[in-house]
Amino acid sequence: MKLSRKLLMLLAVLLSFSLVAAACGDDDDGDAGDGGGDGGGDTELGTIVVEAGTEVQIRSLNAITGDVSFLGIPNQAAIELAVADYGQIKGFDVTSGEGLDDLCSAEGGQAAAQQIVADEQVAGVIGTSCSGAAAAAAPLIGENGLVMISGSNTSPDLTSDLQGNAAISYAPGYYRTAHNDLFQGAAMADFVYNDLGLTTAAAIHDGDPYTQGLAQAFSDAYEELGGEMVGFTGVNKEDTDMVPVLTEVAAASPQALFFPIFQPAGDFIADQASGVSGLEETQLLAADGLLVDGFLELPQSEGMYFSGPDTRFGENVNESTGKSAAEVLAAYEEKVGEPPSAAFWGHSYDATAMLLDAIDAASEVDGDGNLVIDKAGIREYLNGISGYSGLIGTINCDAFGDCGSQKITIVEHLDSTDIEASKANVVFEYAPA
Repeated sequence: MKLSRKLLMLLAVLLSFSLVAAACGDDDDGDAGDGGGDGGGDTELGTIVVEAGTEVQIRSLNAITGDVSFLGIPNQAAIELAVADYGQIKGFDVTSGEGLDDLCSAEGGQAAAQQIVADEQVAGVIGTSCSGAAAAAAPLIGENGLVMISGSNTSPDLTSDLQGNAAISYAPGYYRTAHNDLFQGAAMADFVYNDLGLTTAAAIHDGDPYTQGLAQAFSDAYEELGGEMVGFTGVNKEDTDMVPVLTEVAAASPQALFFPIFQPAGDFIADQASGVSGLEETQLLAADGLLVDGFLELPQSEGMYFSGPDTRFGENVNESTGKSAAEVLAAYEEKVGEPPSAAFWGHSYDATAMLLDAIDAASEVDGDGNLVIDKAGIREYLNGISGYSGLIGTINCDAFGDCGSQKITIVEHLDSTDIEASKANVVFEYAPA
């Protein structure tokens, strides 16, 4: 399967590569081009020359320390597994180097991106973990002719409004296998309004592009269905006393409260909500940022509903490596010593395999035995991905880098002592038409 896809996609980049092959010494003179959803425009982005006997360099950029390391560590491990499973590119070994830390922040994303673009041998990036880090990293990486594919960024701000318009933080060269939260917001709204029959709701975010974007997507979709949003407010990530904001929300006695945020702030909201007058009977709801082991183990998380990507991968196989989801998961558990602590390991594995396919399709071995990689060709390949079989399902990349399966599930969490059972307790599923 790998060979047949590469032969097909090579046709899409052949012209671009042939133009630069004769001038491979001009590898850093290109411009990243304009936006508009074309993945990089028509300008020359330059080439990377990997000398014979050296390795093809890609980089992993994820939150691997701090409060959100539960998200980045599974991504990092899956990337390393995919590199090992993929093998060589035209006789050249591949390395993802030492994992870089995005710190789940704009500052961390920008600092790591600067380190990446300073190395002219890097051919592409898998990351970031968090949307806020991506908003800062993606423009710099794209401006330097590289691509970045995320397995877990979900903010609508990073791609488009799904109506053909670039979002505020879209940058050419950015792609993701994670879903767009416009779908996740619609899924949770549908569940709350139609399945639970709750007609009033409130939402709390923490100002991050992920949390605010998802809260807004839920709010818009909920109101479109006929529900009434009686509260929409924010907290600071470092807050521990949530009573003031919960009291503000409780004034309207919402039937549902959606807080798609991270730990530790989510811990305090779940713990303190039941003690605030007006919220005693309110149904608490969260999303993939809290659909993690550390939160599900807390007794106050019981009874909540969580939205997130559909991780029922079944017998899905990544066509580039030939590995099934079950095989990759077993290898992951052997490597890390425990199951993934967050949902996006399969998305990161697929993102890595797609990047390596793109590098393969956009490269040729020259007369000196060096591998010459056309940066524009990498984008051309990714732009043309359609019907790709991954661990997460069928992958199709649109004009703004949204490539994920977009399937969302909602689980009901019943027992903090059996979190694996809760993760499998799907009570609602959503797939866009």
